[in-house]
Amino acid sequence: MRTLLLAGPGGAGRTTIAAATALSASLAGTRTLVLSADRGDGLGAALGVPTGDKPVAVNELLTAWRPDASAGFREDLVRLQEKATTALDLLGAARLETEEMTTLPGAEELNLLRALRDAALSERFDLIVVDLPPASKALALLALPEELRRYLRRLLPAERQAARALRPVLGRLAGVPMPAEWLYETAGRWDVELAAVEAVLAAPDTAVRIVAEPGPAGDDAVRDVRLGLALRRLPVETLIANRVVPDEEGWLAGLAAQQRKALAEWDAETVAHLGRDPRGLDDLHTLAVPPVAPPAPSVEWPVTEQDGVFTWTLPLPGAVRGELDLIRRGDELVVTVGPFKRIVALPSVLRRCTVEGASLRDGELRVRFAPDPQLWPRER
Repeated sequence: MRTLLLAGPGGAGRTTIAAATALSASLAGTRTLVLSADRGDGLGAALGVPTGDKPVAVNELLTAWRPDASAGFREDLVRLQEKATTALDLLGAARLETEEMTTLPGAEELNLLRALRDAALSERFDLIVVDLPPASKALALLALPEELRRYLRRLLPAERQAARALRPVLGRLAGVPMPAEWLYETAGRWDVELAAVEAVLAAPDTAVRIVAEPGPAGDDAVRDVRLGLALRRLPVETLIANRVVPDEEGWLAGLAAQQRKALAEWDAETVAHLGRDPRGLDDLHTLAVPPVAPPAPSVEWPVTEQDGVFTWTLPLPGAVRGELDLIRRGDELVVTVGPFKRIVALPSVLRRCTVEGASLRDGELRVRFAPDPQLWPRER
């Protein structure tokens, strides 16, 4: 099974290209699911078929699904309140009624990840096309499973579960209830679910299709998206320049020239402007989006050694030296580049080394490490 994530700035036609990509794949004989987290039904408008919380068949091989976060959010919160009754009563907190619960910001994105995981595990589809939120939200969403798992491990580390038998005694000594069994069980369940999402995102057959309109704003958006994806080690399958206008005289001439200038610097597939918003399967077919390409090579972060010095190379296309910051913390490296940050575990060979320096050249960050004499095995 393959997963193709559609990313790009808001208003660039990302949902339409996602729908057209999914339709093209289904017409080529691929069992395809297209997912969207859009609160409005932009996906349904493009396909000409209303979509909602239940998967909808568009044709024999194409299914569309726009999972609704509100129902699942209410169910999860009700269960949490039931489990935490003792703690809530201790704090004097008033429980929420089901009818007053509203979906919190970010619930749609979390629900999209849950739907992606469920669809991948079902094995019903050969291709899942995911219409991600606009670029900034999409990049935060792709980082969410790893970050949440990290928080869970710090707040409720697995080793603390070994002290379950001591919690009643500690609770009496402290005078307050200690974390109950259900809390650790819930954290463990969440960790498993998040790990399943991480596995889908990190799979060799997962890639990203970037959608942007050629022009100055598109240039900035593509640079940021490429940089954010590189930090997550997600390969780019194709860059699609959307809504390209023909070379004509008149009022479109300036826009056409601006697009041509951007296209000269992009390695992109182009999709022509129809002169209207695409609506229905015929319009999507007319767009003639490029077929899904073979799996892109995985993004490698190699470690090399020369003259006793190790170099860890992180490809970060578009990174600027002034926006780059590195912090070594234990066995982890905190990498900040522009608006993006990631905490990555050091390869085992580098954990026994000290950082000697770093350089950024040709879109590659090279971090140099020297063996720590106190930790490195001595030669006899």
